[in-house]
Formats: sequence, structure tokens, C-alpha cells
Amino acid sequence: MPRFYLDADLAVGQQLSLPDAVVRHIQVLRLNAGDAITLFNGRGGEYQAALCAVMKRDAQCVVERFDGVSRETPLWLGLAQGISGGDKMEFTLQKGVEMGVSVFQPIAAGRSVVKLSGERADKRVARWQEIVISACEQSGRNTVPQVLPILTLNEWLARRQEADIRLILSPRGDKSLAQLADRPARSWLMAGPEGGFSAQEEDAALAAGWTPLKLGPRILRTETAALAAVAAMQAVWGDYR
Repeated sequence: MPRFYLDADLAVGQQLSLPDAVVRHIQVLRLNAGDAITLFNGRGGEYQAALCAVMKRDAQCVVERFDGVSRETPLWLGLAQGISGGDKMEFTLQKGVEMGVSVFQPIAAGRSVVKLSGERADKRVARWQEIVISACEQSGRNTVPQVLPILTLNEWLARRQEADIRLILSPRGDKSLAQLADRPARSWLMAGPEGGFSAQEEDAALAAGWTPLKLGPRILRTETAALAAVAAMQAVWGDYR
């Protein structure tokens, strides 16, 4: 069933006009009056609705039922990702949502190919948030992970993130996930951009209490590394068990 995100209060029995972006999707999918859709607003659960009118520039629906279903993983997992170029960052965000990441922190690392600041950075974060919402629509998640404002690595480390375990992908790691800790209630993972973090950046992270994690003997690309680690963490501690 088609799923759409609405940043609005929703209630059973409510009739509403859908926003332009949703109307365009409805037209692409060739939906008609009477067809069923699912709505969610990121505040928990989802709403089953039926289209009651579909026009060229407008579509209306009636909310028929609330379903309190949650598809969140028991593992709260934040991903601090060094900003990567091209579509690699968007790919990481999209797949991270599908795999259960709870929040994303873009990191402006020394080796990040893309340099963002000011209004350009704000626009890029807004675009990344749109990608996250779209991935929630596709994957069935009813809670929308936030893409936080871009920070430098030093700014990020200075915030001292609360977590039971904080992992940084690094060739210095010498223990498996199962050896590092019992299932954490709250965890953070940090992954570098193309070329990884510099030695100085890694030193700063380790000094701030981050634990190095190595994923096997092979070199992984930036768009592979974080997602492989997320999958491993879900397999050991999350809902892949």
C-alpha cells in the first residue's frame, strides 16, 4: 500500500487535502478515488486512509483507522558519517534508514571531498532530510530519523554524546563487536569519508573515548563501511538476531 509522510496532526475521521508533493506521487502511481493509502506523521503509528477525490492539482482523503504499529529496532543507533561526495552520502542515508539508524550526524572531516558551509550547508541538510523521509515511506518506518546540522569533527567530539558504546571505524580495532560490550541501550557509530579519517582525527576520537572497530581485513569504501557496520551491530545487538 502506498505510504506518505505528512507533517501534520492526523486523526480518525479527518478529511484533508494532501500536499502537492503527495499529489504528484498519487498521480504517478495512477491512484483513484476509493484507493487505500497509508499516512504517517513521524509521531508514532500510522493511519489508514482512503482517497475520496483525485484531481489534476489536488487530492483529498478520509482517515479511517489508526494503527499503533512500530517498526523500530530495539538498538538505538546514531550514525556520525564523514560527508562523502557524489551520491554516496545520499545512498548511506537512504540505506541507513532502511537498516534502522536512529539519527544521522554529518561530519565535515579533513578528507571530505565536499565542503559545505552557511546557506549551502543548510540546503544540503534539508535535502538529506527529504531523502530520509522518502526512505521511511518506502521502508515502513513510522519514526523519522533526524539529520542534524553539519559539524566539524572537533565540534562533534566536544559534545560528548551520551551512549553505552561509541565506535569509530578504524584499522586500529582489534576486537569483534561481540567482545566489545553486551547489548547497549544506546550506541553511536562514526565512519569516515573517502580516504577515511586522518591519523590526527582518529587520535582525537580515541582520546575522547571512542573505541576503534575494524571490519575484517579488506578495505571498504565509505558508502560500504558504515552500512556494513550497522548491519553487524543489528546482527549482534539489534533486530537481525
